[in-house]
Amino acid sequence: MSEVAPPSAPQPEILTLQIEKLVAGGLGLARDEGGVVLVRGALPGERVRASIRAGRGVRQGVTVEVLEASPDRVDGPNLPTADLGHASYEAQLRYKRDFVQEALSRIAKIQQGVNDTVPSPSQWNYRNTAQYLITPDGLAYRERRGNDPLVVDSDPLVMEAISAIVAKLDPTQLAPATEIAFRASTLTGEVVAALIGAGEIRIFQRASNHLMEAGVVGVSLAQPAGRRFSAGVRLITGEMDVREQFGRVQVSVSATGFAQVNPAAAGLAYVKATELAGNGEHAVDLYGGAGAIGRHLAPNFRRVTVLDDSPEALARGRQDVAEESATSGKESNVIYRDGDAARFSELGTDVIVVDPPRAGLEEGARVHIDSSTADRLVYISCDPATWARDVGDMVRRGWKLGEVTPHDFYPQTSHIEIVSVLNR
Repeated sequence: MSEVAPPSAPQPEILTLQIEKLVAGGLGLARDEGGVVLVRGALPGERVRASIRAGRGVRQGVTVEVLEASPDRVDGPNLPTADLGHASYEAQLRYKRDFVQEALSRIAKIQQGVNDTVPSPSQWNYRNTAQYLITPDGLAYRERRGNDPLVVDSDPLVMEAISAIVAKLDPTQLAPATEIAFRASTLTGEVVAALIGAGEIRIFQRASNHLMEAGVVGVSLAQPAGRRFSAGVRLITGEMDVREQFGRVQVSVSATGFAQVNPAAAGLAYVKATELAGNGEHAVDLYGGAGAIGRHLAPNFRRVTVLDDSPEALARGRQDVAEESATSGKESNVIYRDGDAARFSELGTDVIVVDPPRAGLEEGARVHIDSSTADRLVYISCDPATWARDVGDMVRRGWKLGEVTPHDFYPQTSHIEIVSVLNR
């Protein structure tokens, strides 16, 4: 009996397309007789040849040749981390505002203007964190869209302090780690690293020594886990974290804990959120992490509650507040609580500030916010779609959407942050 060969994957189709606009994810939208096509690496108004793969849902592909270029096109790095690097920065800011405006009208069903995007103070070398695969050929970007890992020759988005460390590393000296994460400080210039790999600390001692010789001030070990750094982190040597400036406050940040990657841009957004929050007796910072936003609120409220479910973030926040109080001689009015935002219940709240993960507010969180005594909600979001979904729901519950301002934390990429306020 002869063997039946498995069906071969369909070959990509080369199409000539006219790009109408950019949609979320930085993809150019075009149409042909087959319907909508989404193309990576294209800009509005361009005519391109694109390699398109058939699949479930909307067809997607990549630009292989630009036949008629947009005046907004520039030469940019061909990197998976810079999916809008081929557009001028002024154009990026317009596109990102349009992403927010489109989500507001299409998903939230609200016809309201959106402010111009607040630019990042730095367009390049702004990221204070990076995470790479460790391969025999060098550190590499993680596999994306079915491509093999791409070795990092240079990374124009990360801080130069991280790039200087990476340039000194020999990947063979980092075994048995499979990945490595860095966090740098724009405030001090220091860098901490976390090795990611299975096993006891002792087997990573050589890798730790190599990193210290390259110039980091501390090395930690994180066990591989399905959810990022959820299996715990242990210090191997040196410092676990470094100090960083976010707007009006200093916070401690680690290679494995969550913190915004562009401190200068985030600081502008936190100051804006503080202005929108106003003042009163009690403010609650949901999904508050180490409390960078909550501490911005502190001067304007008699007390501030920071709620989060990350023990690591809460511990860093409490330590930061204790050090600040020791320096100033004043007792802090910021209280940290371990809790789930979907089960939030806090009496006597004037203002609630939320900065949820990309999935947005859970239904339970929206219910508890609506049933609280707060008459103002400041909503910071990193995802226009889930933000618009939640804003639409809150408006249907009787809240009124006020100012909406996009902030660019991620130049050269399609990502955007939103600072908004709702009142009732």
